Amino acid sequence: MKEILALLTLALCVTGVTAQKNIFQSNRFDQLSSDHRVLAIIPFFTHLDLDQELSRGEQQRLEQKEGYAVQDALETYFGRGKKRKKFSVDFQNSKDTNALLAQNNISYDNIDRYTIRELAQILGVDGIISGNLDVNVLLSDGVPSDFSFLDYILGDADYGRIGIKISDGDTGKLLWKYEQEISRKSGKDTDDLIDKMMKKAARKFPYDKEGR
Repeated sequence: MKEILALLTLALCVTGVTAQKNIFQSNRFDQLSSDHRVLAIIPFFTHLDLDQELSRGEQQRLEQKEGYAVQDALETYFGRGKKRKKFSVDFQNSKDTNALLAQNNISYDNIDRYTIRELAQILGVDGIISGNLDVNVLLSDGVPSDFSFLDYILGDADYGRIGIKISDGDTGKLLWKYEQEISRKSGKDTDDLIDKMMKKAARKFPYDKEGR
């Protein structure tokens, strides 16, 4: 029992140190974000590395599904914070974001051809929340639940990595970035992952009134 408690303490210490190193904030954040009022969340760029063989079309379909799932999960998280008047900015409704993109012939397949400045202008927002998701499971369907207590403590079973970025719409400059490895402890599905991830970064989230 003492050995397990020692491993748990070590794991928690390592996790705390890693979380701080995975957060970046531009030293020009205050200057570039002073007039920010509305941010848009776009679908995340996803790379799936699944065990089973998939056709190119099926691979693209599933990657798109995961990318939109992260967009939805972030909107849900920020929506809850907005109700508590927690954030200093508003977040564009994702349905409006996706509709405006579609009206300008921008799809999941070609959105990477547009710059942050172009997307911000098209969406009529001050900044863009984007990111990358590299996973070897369908996170939106939920992660495997068969694991041991020791696996849970150590966070074993590496499912990939996620990175969330906020960029200034006027300049396209990166303002804030948070990266995290995805393991069994990260969350049971996309919504749970984003909720836990953002709560962990809350004090470092630049638009968080409580954290600033």
